[in-house]
Amino acid sequence: MDDLSYGTRDKRGNWAPKDPVAGVAPFYALPPRPMAVLRWLKDYLFPWNMAFFLTALLYWAVVIPPVDTMQNLAWGWTLKLLAINAAGIAVFYGAFELRFYMQRAQGHRFKYNPKFPWDNRSGVFWFGNQQIDGFLRTFLHGVPIWTALEVGALWAYANGYVPWLAWADHPLWLAALIFFVPFIQEAHFYCIHRLIHVPFLYKHVHSVHHNSINPSPWSSLAMHPVEHLMYFSVGLWHLILPSNPFVMLFQMHRAAFGAIPGHVGFEKMELGERGAVDMHAYSHYLHHKYFEVNYGDGIVPFDALFGTWHDGTKEADEKMKARFRAKKARTKALKGGTSAD
Repeated sequence: MDDLSYGTRDKRGNWAPKDPVAGVAPFYALPPRPMAVLRWLKDYLFPWNMAFFLTALLYWAVVIPPVDTMQNLAWGWTLKLLAINAAGIAVFYGAFELRFYMQRAQGHRFKYNPKFPWDNRSGVFWFGNQQIDGFLRTFLHGVPIWTALEVGALWAYANGYVPWLAWADHPLWLAALIFFVPFIQEAHFYCIHRLIHVPFLYKHVHSVHHNSINPSPWSSLAMHPVEHLMYFSVGLWHLILPSNPFVMLFQMHRAAFGAIPGHVGFEKMELGERGAVDMHAYSHYLHHKYFEVNYGDGIVPFDALFGTWHDGTKEADEKMKARFRAKKARTKALKGGTSAD
């Protein structure tokens, strides 16, 4: 495919899509825009959210043990779930890493940053390598923390410590919860993301993730353990909201497997000469590039409301730079004990 039919490439080789990235989904438009909502709905459901829903469904049918087993925190079923979670991440993340970064099957087509992390070693990463660093952080504490929270939630449901709504009694509510799983994750992620950009937490926690300025698949869960705990705690909302363990499981899968599209570093994954799957990665790539924009992805429009949305245009660049200058002036004024005005 010709990526220049879909975007532009600057003198340094950085690729960007032609169209601005929408910071507010048409879901919120007034007056309503039904055709725009239908187009948005297709991208909202397919392929990624549907894929994560299906993996959760497969887990529920094959992996999750009976209720009486989950009532006890025994090593057997918990270690089995840990092993299957690890295998799932290894296969899913590994497939993207193999195609895009090891085989380099697309070359630089649709790649935002022309550089490949493997070619640029850095002392900020374990063993000086971004991929190795991300791989180790994913499996040493990312997957274990995800699994521990998942096990704890399943145990709480099985013992009746939280409401377990039955599908037969609450079909519309549970169906609505499933539909809004990405909204819950977006709202949760935005809030914790703004929190870990507070200077102290950024320095000691979130900077680990931001070491990947040019993200790749294993950057997805390259986090400090504290950030892993905050990130995967999204599933615990289903212990507060009246919910069902399957919906909780889908929420966890949306967090674990859903981190990939935003970090793959490519706009599209080519399928043959003409077909492609959209990765919807550019907005989060801009966050890794500029640090203080796009704390979310626009499903819940907090960035647009609070002035931190960057749609990839030059106009957004200028607004961002003006905001940075104003912030710098405020900081300088505070240090000097004078008014920023």
